[in-house]
Amino acid sequence: MASNVIKVSGTSRTTAVAGAIAGVIREQRRAEVQAIGAGAVNQAIKAVAIARNYLAEDGIDAICIPSFAEVQIGEQERTALRLVIEPR
Repeated sequence: MASNVIKVSGTSRTTAVAGAIAGVIREQRRAEVQAIGAGAVNQAIKAVAIARNYLAEDGIDAICIPSFAEVQIGEQERTALRLVIEPR
């Protein structure tokens, strides 16, 4: 797992998350986003779509690879959606 995981909540601003994703892609060529819960997943997917537009302006065609991850929150284990975004 990458050390700089962008964590998204249901109240995250999609444009702010998209800017973070685009910035990480430009610097490190790979971004990882994590979301837990339907609202957070919705915001994360919208942010990826917006980030793809930001990156397309720079000639970067980004793809998104979804997977599940088990994460520990306090005493509870939760299933998170992990999105890896990288240039095609």
